[in-house]
Amino acid sequence: MKLSARNQIKGTVTAVTKGQTTGHVTIDIGGGVVITSAITNEAIDDLALAVGDEAYAVIKASDVMVGK
Repeated sequence: MKLSARNQIKGTVTAVTKGQTTGHVTIDIGGGVVITSAITNEAIDDLALAVGDEAYAVIKASDVMVGK
């Protein structure tokens, strides 16, 4: 996957919590630092995100996206 965003931070998914339409994905990037992203439940399903997966927090402007 190639993205224009340069802030791509690799980590491990530590939590996936779905709400009614939006879920939260928590990624441990090491050194005691955790990033949490709010993404749609559909995106969680499309990426098949699960605890223990390697994933990337992709940060562009004020948004945090998750890529796998």
